[in-house]
Amino acid sequence: MPRHTVPVRLAATGTAAALALAGCGGAARSSTSTPLVDRGTVRIAAANETPSFDPYSAFGAAPARYAYDSLVNVAADGTLVSGLASSWQATTTTATFTLRPGITCSDGTPLTASAVARALTYAGDPAHQLAGARTVLPGVPFTASADDPTGTVSATTVAPFPFLTRTLGLLPVVCPAGLDRPRSLERTSQGTGPYVLTRYTPGGPYEFTVRDGYAWGPAGATTATPGLPTRIVISVVPQASTAANLLLTGGVDIATVSGPDRARLTGHGLAATDVPTVVGLTFFNQRPGRPLGDPALRRAMVAALDRQGLANVAVGGTGRPATDFGAEGAVCHADLAAANLPALDTAEALRAAGWTRTGGGPLAKDGRPLRLRLITSPDLGPTLPSVAELMARTWTGLGADVRLVGESLPALVNAMYQTGEFDVVVGSTPGFALPVGFVPFFSGPAPAEGLNFAGVANPEYDDLVAQALQETDTAGCGTWNRAAAALFRSADALPIADGQSTVYGHRTTFATTFGGAVIPTSIRLHQ
Repeated sequence: MPRHTVPVRLAATGTAAALALAGCGGAARSSTSTPLVDRGTVRIAAANETPSFDPYSAFGAAPARYAYDSLVNVAADGTLVSGLASSWQATTTTATFTLRPGITCSDGTPLTASAVARALTYAGDPAHQLAGARTVLPGVPFTASADDPTGTVSATTVAPFPFLTRTLGLLPVVCPAGLDRPRSLERTSQGTGPYVLTRYTPGGPYEFTVRDGYAWGPAGATTATPGLPTRIVISVVPQASTAANLLLTGGVDIATVSGPDRARLTGHGLAATDVPTVVGLTFFNQRPGRPLGDPALRRAMVAALDRQGLANVAVGGTGRPATDFGAEGAVCHADLAAANLPALDTAEALRAAGWTRTGGGPLAKDGRPLRLRLITSPDLGPTLPSVAELMARTWTGLGADVRLVGESLPALVNAMYQTGEFDVVVGSTPGFALPVGFVPFFSGPAPAEGLNFAGVANPEYDDLVAQALQETDTAGCGTWNRAAAALFRSADALPIADGQSTVYGHRTTFATTFGGAVIPTSIRLHQ
């Protein structure tokens, strides 16, 4: 995979694989009571273009849910429900799925276990450099096999990985016709999903048309349900304010809106589903030669921050300090921050670490003043520059020389993954749906060999992760949470606020998954 591909996606969320893992986690349902409209069209606003609809690409992972199915799905309470598979079982090294009978691809060919195994193998092959697939699949190599007479697909990993069902099981399955001609997937769909991509226009709109006879959606959902739209038309609407205007005027039926524009949509009869996020996920550069490589200094600087004040700035009002690195609804999410963040007398902690200040002079150690380069990007959220400014003001008050830099997203990525020229970086994230997703960013090698761009070295975290990797699925949540607590205690990173965006519906009801992705078979069009 080109080295820049994953970091760009990661910077956009602090780690950002959550985009492709949007199928994981809880769901919420909007509500309205007007009569249903059968065989109608639903118009959806998307914030970004989709230059490729290949579900294994970095761009096609989000819209893949309309045209592609996965082996399992996640219910509103976070439990797994059927998809292409009617039953499944897994350990930390093997997973087995038994297909439902009667599944067909959009070209009419039956889906076989061999076809699914082929898709898993293709998506997991590092030679294919598939950024979207990499964010879904296990973080260890695997092999897939099939038994067509029994409809069984199996996968075996080379090392333990605790969430095989929630990774292998959630990969969009591409049918053989698509794997035969991978380039065709950029503009057409070859899946088993409830819709087929029937129109592509550069820059949008994009159109999906329903499949008749589809009956193997989440928990057996079908396209014969009254009110399910015949067509889904997705238009690109980059500005939240424009999306809000279109919702109010009926120009679109579904759109995600964040920030102050949400206030304008209250009281207009729109269905609404809130999507938890974490605003201001902050990393501290611990690479050699950087002052924040000293854990005592890190703890003192974090203890000096007004977390409530930062949270208020982050969400543009009365905020709530973040409780975990990922958003509420993620697997193993817990209230960890308050009990584990350093609670110190900052001045005393700085003196103990060897940092002193004479009069109004700079904070210094061994004659060297404390200089920090604090970077963020408004591309990751409109309130982040203000969050960074409040941090800088606090640390400047301690005597640090803080250089506050607002970067474009490409420049931010370059600093994080290429030059390493930062001391603090403030991003924004819905977080990973699975705790294992954070591991490469809190351990292992720094770029270019790895993704640990802040150079985090926390032996307690590493030991607990090694233990958690031996535990199956959510049975290891206690261990994963102890690992995250070790990061908080060492001030290796700091999430600022629990926030939310909202998915709104005009004349529609729908359900969403973790990250705010709309479940296609849940959409109902109303009068």
